[in-house]
Amino acid sequence: MRSPATTKHITAANRNQWDASAKYHEQSDQWSALKLGFAEKSYSVLDDIVSAALTSAGVDGAKLVQIGCNNGREILSTFSLGARRGLGLDQSQQFLQQAQTLQAISGHNCQFLCRDIYALPNNIEQDFDIALITIGVLNWMPDLIRFFEIAAGLLRPDGHMLVYETHPFLEMFDPESTTPHTPTFSYFKTQPHIESGLITYDGEKIDNPGKSYWFPHQLGAIVSAITAAGLQIAKLEDFPHSIREVEYDIFVGQSAQLPMSSLLQARKLWCGSRDDNKTLPHRHRTGVGSCCSNTPSPLGPNTNKLTGRPAIAPSYAPKEKGPWTT
Repeated sequence: MRSPATTKHITAANRNQWDASAKYHEQSDQWSALKLGFAEKSYSVLDDIVSAALTSAGVDGAKLVQIGCNNGREILSTFSLGARRGLGLDQSQQFLQQAQTLQAISGHNCQFLCRDIYALPNNIEQDFDIALITIGVLNWMPDLIRFFEIAAGLLRPDGHMLVYETHPFLEMFDPESTTPHTPTFSYFKTQPHIESGLITYDGEKIDNPGKSYWFPHQLGAIVSAITAAGLQIAKLEDFPHSIREVEYDIFVGQSAQLPMSSLLQARKLWCGSRDDNKTLPHRHRTGVGSCCSNTPSPLGPNTNKLTGRPAIAPSYAPKEKGPWTT
């Protein structure tokens, strides 16, 4: 786990690179297609895999939050599946301006908040039905444990989290190497890749004096961070298709196929009952000192015994919709 000061420095550097990159994305054919597409209520950029997972999680009538929403194209697409309300979080103001443009075109009931995920406001809603995390989020995160702790805190009890990301095994390979099918990096690398140049999806190289930090994470680290945050993993799938930049397409369709993407589905555990005066609903914690123990906490009846922090105690049952507040 990195210090808060180091995390703040890294996320600020990444934010500057994303802000500087935004105007180049807005000049692309993809941006023109998005503006044209969202004029139709049924328009979606989501593929069949994540669409099916969202449907299974109960997206119809749900309130969603997307962490690292970029220009909003994915969370706006959830409305084609019946989403009721949405909140997109990202730290790039320049990309969120694009998101607001697409929202105005679509007319969907979605808001956007520009904040560092590690420094969200205290009054942010914590009753979302679904939290969505997609490609190109986790590897920008220097503190994975803290990231998932915060993400889990946005969910109502029994809420769903979907993580549709690049497969960690793919981080071993460099598509621009002279021998791209031979591993270049150790799977166990923990230090970030530090790169200059703007961030693009089409393989174009654009110089920029700033630096960005890309963190490889082992699958075990991702799973452990999710469960430590009080989430129960329901399903983890690996896929042979790429959801990365175009240069990674060279790894598709091989006889000895690499895993290229994965979808993890988890649910926020729920403890307690509104009918029990001693135990209120709160975020579940596992391990030694689990909050599920019947032993009263010396820290107080409404305190999580593992962390010492106040327990989350919403006034609604797990499958009910909480109030939408702004």
